[in-house]
Amino acid sequence: MARTDFDSLLAAGAHFGHLKRKWNPAMAPYIFMERNGIHIIDLHKTVAKVDQAADALKQIAKSGKRILFVATKKQAKEVVAEKAASVGMPYVIERWPGGMLTNFPTIRKAVKKMSNIDKLLADGTYAKLSKRENLQIQRKRAKLEKNLGSIADLTRLPSAIFVVDVMKEHIAVSEANRLGIPVFAIVDTNSDPKNIDFVIPANDDATKSVEVILGAICDAINEGLEERKAEKVDIEAAGEKKEEKAEAAPAEAPAEA
Repeated sequence: MARTDFDSLLAAGAHFGHLKRKWNPAMAPYIFMERNGIHIIDLHKTVAKVDQAADALKQIAKSGKRILFVATKKQAKEVVAEKAASVGMPYVIERWPGGMLTNFPTIRKAVKKMSNIDKLLADGTYAKLSKRENLQIQRKRAKLEKNLGSIADLTRLPSAIFVVDVMKEHIAVSEANRLGIPVFAIVDTNSDPKNIDFVIPANDDATKSVEVILGAICDAINEGLEERKAEKVDIEAAGEKKEEKAEAAPAEAPAEA
């Protein structure tokens, strides 16, 4: 059964591409027709691509790996934050920090700086400082939280990234490509799908379009997480049964002299 359907995508406006004069010819296989100078995306292909991407992301989540969601455009920020948080995955919705992937240790240092500020605030160290110095520290903490708070628990490189608008997030795509990290993305008719491993052809400007696609993707990720939990419970239960059997087994009788 498909994770989304033609009618849902149509109602969300996922079929509306860009003006014909702005198109990228590499997106030709995903274009159904042109209407009033605007390219119309073939939603049958979108449904198939959503399923393909969702299945792959489900397996990544099931294996316990992390997926980083990236969307800094206004129309997608809130949706991405909500959906990524619902499955406990990290996300970037403010400015992409250059070197976020390719210079990951530096980003981790900045995150640690944020947690160090929290510790010093909690233990009263900063209470000795002046009001002005405290205000500067709090502003610094707020800035770090805004840019890095949503990736605070990303302790290692993600196993995949999911991008909304590959043109806007071209630096994130480039960094992932350099490191061999698979890129999943909603790709509109004005974009180049060449460097995207899992292309989902759809309108990346309409909030509803992004919401419907991300809903299907995150449902699949949640399934992967739930299956991982269930497997852990089964393994633990099997281990306990093995221990019980070992304890219940009669001790061997001593050999006769």
